[in-house]
Amino acid sequence: MAHTCIHWFRKGLRLHDNPALVAALRDCKEIYPVFVLDPYSPNNVNIGINRWKFLIGALKDLDCSLRKLNSRLFVVRGKPDEVFPKLFQKWKVTRLTYEYDTEPFSLRRDKEVGRLAEEHGVEIIYKVSHTLYNIDRIIEENNGKAPLTYNRLQTLVSSIGPPKRPIPAPTRDDMKDVKTLCSEKHEENYGISTLEKLYQDPESLTEELFPGGEQEALRRLDQHMARKEWVCGFEKPQTSPNSLSPSTTVLSPYMTFGCLSARTFWWRLTDVYQGKKHSQPPVSLHGQLLWREFFYTAGLGIPNFDKMEGNPVCTQVDWDSNFEYLAAWAEARTGFPFIDAIMTQLRQEGWIHHLARHAVACFLTRGDLWISWEEGQKVFEELLLDGDWSLNAGNWQWLSASTFFHQFFRVYSPIAFGKKTDKNGDYIKKYLPHLKKYPAQYIYEPWKAPRSVQEAAGCIVGKDYPRPIVEHEVISKKNIQRMKAAYAKRSPHSSEESPGKKEKGLKKHVIYLQLL
Repeated sequence: MAHTCIHWFRKGLRLHDNPALVAALRDCKEIYPVFVLDPYSPNNVNIGINRWKFLIGALKDLDCSLRKLNSRLFVVRGKPDEVFPKLFQKWKVTRLTYEYDTEPFSLRRDKEVGRLAEEHGVEIIYKVSHTLYNIDRIIEENNGKAPLTYNRLQTLVSSIGPPKRPIPAPTRDDMKDVKTLCSEKHEENYGISTLEKLYQDPESLTEELFPGGEQEALRRLDQHMARKEWVCGFEKPQTSPNSLSPSTTVLSPYMTFGCLSARTFWWRLTDVYQGKKHSQPPVSLHGQLLWREFFYTAGLGIPNFDKMEGNPVCTQVDWDSNFEYLAAWAEARTGFPFIDAIMTQLRQEGWIHHLARHAVACFLTRGDLWISWEEGQKVFEELLLDGDWSLNAGNWQWLSASTFFHQFFRVYSPIAFGKKTDKNGDYIKKYLPHLKKYPAQYIYEPWKAPRSVQEAAGCIVGKDYPRPIVEHEVISKKNIQRMKAAYAKRSPHSSEESPGKKEKGLKKHVIYLQLL
């Protein structure tokens, strides 16, 4: 039987290493590559303009690649459970393929679409390719529970073996007997949306530093893999949070959207490492990919993973509800230049270094403002290009010392931490230009500058730049005691598999992964 297939693109916005797409082409006479754009889904309502721009770029790139195979991308607006029954009937579909997704919302969505497909006599095939491993298999190997330590994850994946090798992208030969029927009104009916149609204002965009798409992802991968010495020596904690250009690969957005396959990245690294001395997990680039796997496993195996309440591994903390503090943090007006520069970069560019994420996350939660990590999670979800659900939730729990990491007495200073790698404050001057005339001795603490220095710099604290929202030296000590009290209330069983002393070698590497 020759099938009429829909391949449903969701995250895997690529042709390379796409086993579900390859499965769609087997015994296939017609294929319809579909992307369902549902602006009001829970996954999309909190997305900022940079992420929409990246997605549009990725879809345009995908459509361009499909055209080279004599096919096209069909962008359909609406809810999947409403649009698919119509498409099944319209195109007389007999098979639906897609990449497996482990997020709770996606699993519920896919279950409902699966039910509808069965009603319409449509066969479903899904394949694992967004992660290195089958996440369900990892949990199964761990007696049905998500591993709560990185070392445990390493043990489990070592027993499973290396990730599967990536498969090549389909070629025109693979498509020679397969048609995609397009009408003259394709652009009108199934074209890619614009920012304006998504109610976004293009005028608010700054320079696009990270264009979306598979071709850009592969170009960047090639560029980094050519730096063999850098790749072999890469240690995540040794990279700089406030360099003027990224000190890491910035491949994470491309992996979040599936423009780059994690398995392709893994095996390209393996090729570079071959026969050479190189860094090891958890700090190496292979280690970063395993951290991604760790949080994906936690996201699938731990109930209510993106919340404090109902999350069985999360410390229950009596966080404050202070909307003024939250807004000041999110809008880069805390009065601490290092924190405000990071949040400005995040809003403008959609990306910040993992140690910069450490600094602002600690500041918002246990360090200074005592605001729930769930509120920070929402802001990152909106603004980060790599705002991946599992990694975002997991890292906010880690950095607030709520889950995984329990050394709550280690607090990032919003002043001293940035000075380690940027004494002159060049990063601050780039993102907060109104402070650029401040001398280095005051750039991290402008409120300490004499009035004459402030006037000479053309920026008066309290008028042109806010005073510090809190007194860090005082509030951080108070908050350590509050965390100590929260820990004292925890169940004695809640830390049975905590990273504590078991995770030798990880103490120095509190890694905000999402990372790369």
